[in-house]
Amino acid sequence: MAEDLSIIKGDKTAEYQSIIPQIDALITGEPDLIANLANTVAALKEQFNWFWVGFYLVKGDELVLGPFQGPVACTRIKKGRGVCGASWAAAKTLVVPDVEAFPGHIACSSLSKSEIVVPVIRNGVVIGVLDVDSELLNHFDETDQKYLEQIVASLDFEA
Repeated sequence: MAEDLSIIKGDKTAEYQSIIPQIDALITGEPDLIANLANTVAALKEQFNWFWVGFYLVKGDELVLGPFQGPVACTRIKKGRGVCGASWAAAKTLVVPDVEAFPGHIACSSLSKSEIVVPVIRNGVVIGVLDVDSELLNHFDETDQKYLEQIVASLDFEA
C-alpha cells in the first residue's frame, strides 16, 4: 500500500534505486496488468512528484489512456502525433526538454513544460508507452531514461 512506500529524497539515482525494488514488491505476484500499471505510476508519482505520469496502451491505430496519476489527460493519441505518438512510431525513448519546441506537441495541459516518453516494446512491437510530464523545463535526462526503461522492461504485459 502507498503508506508502505519509503520515499527518500536525494540525488535522482538514489531515488530510483530506492523506488524500483518497492515497485517490484508491489507488483510481484499480482497477475492483473492494470493493477500493476496503476501501482507503478502511483509509486513514481509519490517518489518524484512529477506533474503527470501514466501509461497509454496501443489499441488498434491509437494509444488509449491507461492508468495514470495527475490531472485529466488526452484519451486517444494517433501514431506519430505528439511526443507519445512519435515515441510509438520511432520505437524509442524521447526526452523533450521543452515541449513547446517539439513539432506537433499535443498540449493536454499548458502546465506541462518537459516530457519523457518510454515505449513498451514486447516481441519487437510497441504495445504502449510510459509518459511522464514535468511543469519544469529540461527536467528529464539520461538518468531518467535509464531507470524508466528498466522499470518498463520489468513489467509483465503478458499476464
